[in-house]
Amino acid sequence: MTLYSGIRMGLTKLGEVTVSHAWRALRHRNFKLFFFGQGISVIGTWMTRLATTWLVYRLTHSALLLGIVSFAGQIVAFALCPIAGVWVERLNRRKLLVWTQAAAAIQSLALAALTLAHAITLWEIIALTALQGLINAFDMPARQSFLVQMVEDRNDLSNAIAINSSMVNGGRLIGPAIAGLVIAAVGEGWVFLIDGVSYFAVIASLLGMRIEAVNSGRNGASMLEQMREGWDYVRTFRPIRSILLLFALISLMGYPYSVLLPIFAAQVLHGGATTLGWLTAASGIGALISALSLAVRKSVVGLTRMLQIAAAMLGGALICFGLSNVVWLSLGLMVFAGFGLMQGASASNTIIQSLVPEDKRARVMSYYTMAFFGAAPFGSLLAGALAQQIGAPATIIFTGAFCVAASLWFTIELPKVRAIIRPIYRDMGLMRARDTTSTLS
Repeated sequence: MTLYSGIRMGLTKLGEVTVSHAWRALRHRNFKLFFFGQGISVIGTWMTRLATTWLVYRLTHSALLLGIVSFAGQIVAFALCPIAGVWVERLNRRKLLVWTQAAAAIQSLALAALTLAHAITLWEIIALTALQGLINAFDMPARQSFLVQMVEDRNDLSNAIAINSSMVNGGRLIGPAIAGLVIAAVGEGWVFLIDGVSYFAVIASLLGMRIEAVNSGRNGASMLEQMREGWDYVRTFRPIRSILLLFALISLMGYPYSVLLPIFAAQVLHGGATTLGWLTAASGIGALISALSLAVRKSVVGLTRMLQIAAAMLGGALICFGLSNVVWLSLGLMVFAGFGLMQGASASNTIIQSLVPEDKRARVMSYYTMAFFGAAPFGSLLAGALAQQIGAPATIIFTGAFCVAASLWFTIELPKVRAIIRPIYRDMGLMRARDTTSTLS
């Protein structure tokens, strides 16, 4: 064997090991079922998100009303998340997810029926969006905490979270592009119909799982006591408190750019629904790259540094996007924005899931959901109001600068967070004792 062939064989085997390692959570039957069922549904979900924003813009041509519709769906989830987290810990999570997916299917089919009948109004959109927010308040913490039950080996949990993010962002890439074409061809109603039908795939996957019953425990404690216990844990444990605060700041000022994309597509870039689809898909490409980069990681160690980088990348990309009026440049900047936003969300999720004890998991993940659904609706409302006054480009520049400032704050906070995390990771076997002085935690 020549040296060249030996090196080539070694690199081939290394590549195979890396790919296998990146998808190791799929060796768990339940998670594999979830992956394929949810993968279909997620495409429909992203199609509906784009179709809803375009429908609102087509009916109103108002940046403020785009923000109000987004606010209506997210504020409901924000208000209910602490209560929902306690309920999720008390209920069978698989059954709860079946019911939330069924309710989401009904919501999408109702949107489809009203839109196809040309009877849809802004108030009906707001009401159905609020209903989706109610569903999400229970669905998201249940989904996040259910990952542990689908993946029996805790060492594969971070990989399952990364694969789940890859699935979501694969849908984010494919869904908007399909939605833009469908809207241009036959209108928004058919997009809602496709989404409604897609929920049956994830319901089938949930029903096909073999899940061991989990003792919910703490049934003797009152709901108020459990809510207070969860809040005290989040408030006093510095790593989770700091990470959730950074995520909330990013959600407040970083996420709402998606609400203003219809204005950029129509007024700044002089396009239509197809242009909006490509902008959203470009953001999805960045998010998918982010998720895949997390999937190939062997450990959660080092992710705190990525939170700092992600916030700065998101902010810088948004500032430049606000200054751009060229389609190809805007598409490229959306890739970086999508990467930064998803890296922040997924890395936060992974770190928190690695730190939180099982008996508080659903409650803590409800605060993770709350950090998004609490900050994002106010951010959407603020972005819509600002865009109405100073224009969408200036608004995006302002929100991008805020994300950069959040990154600087977390840079100052990071040494204190690492000092607490390192001994925990060492006890979990993720770090060797001599690595606790490292800067990689």
